[in-house]
Amino acid sequence: MYRKTYAIIDGNQLEENVKKIKNKYSGYTYYIGVVKNNAYSHGFRVVRNLIKGGINYLAVSSLDEALSVRKFSRTIPILVLEPIDLEYMDDVMNNKITITVESLEYVKELNKINLPFTIKIHLKIDTGMNRLGFKTNKDVKEAIKIILKNDKLELEGIYSHFASSGIADVYYDQQLNTFLKLTKGIDLKEIPIVHLDRSLTLVTHEKLAFVTGVRLGIVLYGFSQNRRIIGLKGKLRELKRQLYLKRKHISKTILTNDLDVKEAFGLYSTVMSIRKVTKNEFVGYNASYKVKEDGFIATIPIGYADGVSKEFQYVVIHKKKYKIVADSMDMLMVLVDKNVKVKDKVEIFGDTISIKEVARTLNTNAYHVLNTITNRVPRIHKENDDTIEINY
Repeated sequence: MYRKTYAIIDGNQLEENVKKIKNKYSGYTYYIGVVKNNAYSHGFRVVRNLIKGGINYLAVSSLDEALSVRKFSRTIPILVLEPIDLEYMDDVMNNKITITVESLEYVKELNKINLPFTIKIHLKIDTGMNRLGFKTNKDVKEAIKIILKNDKLELEGIYSHFASSGIADVYYDQQLNTFLKLTKGIDLKEIPIVHLDRSLTLVTHEKLAFVTGVRLGIVLYGFSQNRRIIGLKGKLRELKRQLYLKRKHISKTILTNDLDVKEAFGLYSTVMSIRKVTKNEFVGYNASYKVKEDGFIATIPIGYADGVSKEFQYVVIHKKKYKIVADSMDMLMVLVDKNVKVKDKVEIFGDTISIKEVARTLNTNAYHVLNTITNRVPRIHKENDDTIEINY
């Protein structure tokens, strides 16, 4: 590591998170770990920790990602959530990748290929996201008929994706009803893996009787989706929510949970330079910050090319928050005091500032925070008592 900017990924914590999730939500047969975008920026190496914790299937966005994951496990099943161009079926078969089939046209074209080996298939049902998937019961039935007649096509799974939690809206129930309509006349018990829920709906709804699998995304990485009721305003909002649910005949929802998962991603850098500044001097591009009184500016070697900007507002040095006053592609300028020295460790988020806090500051969510940290930042993986640096 030549630039003292890095992420620490705690594989032991990820393993523990999986165990806690499986212990609390024990009714599933398949626990599908979603490791899109380099495992939510944690690095694909963590698939070993997830598997060790009890994940028995993985899901990725693309064939490229699936082949990257295969380097860390030759045996675990991997589902690609987007349709794969049919010209790459040799790579699919050679690496034992499970494919998503999302249209009747795709099934018909796939059926024309003379496949030397069996390909596992999961049918995607569009229940309202209007992103991918079958939209009619007729097409679903015809696709299944074609698949079952081809001994090189194995219908292993069927799934959909909920757009919302259903905590304060009707969409969860609407999508569930749509799924049941689109699969009417199909014996779901004959399909080994039926998976609808994702992290958010896992914790906000009771398990559906006919599902056998659950896709675990952000919850794996330390975000329980727990929604606490705090203060009088919180109680009033909850009362309003309950009245809404009753009026709209919405199914039972669960607002709070005691799932004790923890974040496993910390982002750090180092003070690279310190300079004295005097009142009324300017800092940064476009003279964006005007110094209010004599002080010190620390320059930190991390910037928006790494996924960190002045909108993060603060960094932590010696467990104290200091304000970011300017940014650039590769550096942050931070207003500090005389206690800060060159080579001091800088926390962007970690023990003091959580990813949740950063997300609130940015008016976004943990998904966006994690997935904007670029691969310029080396990942240092902690596993048991060992550490290893990964550069992407």
